[in-house]
Amino acid sequence: METSAKITKSMRKEDVTHKWLVVDATNQTLGRLATQVAILLRGKHKACFTPHVDTGDFVIVINAEKIQLEPKRVEGKEYYHYTGYPGGGRTESFKSLIQRRPSAVIEHAVKGMLPKNRLGRVIIKKLKVYAGPEHPHEAQMPTTVELTYH
Repeated sequence: METSAKITKSMRKEDVTHKWLVVDATNQTLGRLATQVAILLRGKHKACFTPHVDTGDFVIVINAEKIQLEPKRVEGKEYYHYTGYPGGGRTESFKSLIQRRPSAVIEHAVKGMLPKNRLGRVIIKKLKVYAGPEHPHEAQMPTTVELTYH
C-alpha cells in the first residue's frame, strides 16, 4: 500500500517576497476595512502563510479622511490613552481624531487586529496610511486592490 504524504512547506523569512498594495478607504466602513487590511498585512491571503513568519505585503491606505462609521458610533466612539502620570488618562472622540489625524483611526483599528508580540510590531510597520489620495510610494510600483467582504 502506497501512501502519498503531503508535506506542509513552512516559509522562512528569507524566502518571502513582499508586494506593495494600495487600498482606497473612500466610503469604506472602518472595521470591515481594518479586517481586510490586517489579513493582507499578516499574509493570510497567501498559500504560503506561516504563522510565525512575516509573509504579508506592504499596504498603503489612501483617503483615510473619507472612512465611514455608523452615525451613532461617530458620536459615541472614544479613544483612550494614558500619559503615564497620575491622573493622566486622556480620551478623544472619533470626530476630533478624524479631523486632527485621520491616519491614526485606521492605524489603531488595524493594530488591534494583529498579534500582540514581536511579530505584530514588525507587521504594523508595513502599514502606510495617508489622509488624501497622494502617497510617496510610486517607486515601489504598488498594485491597487479592491476589497471583497464575505
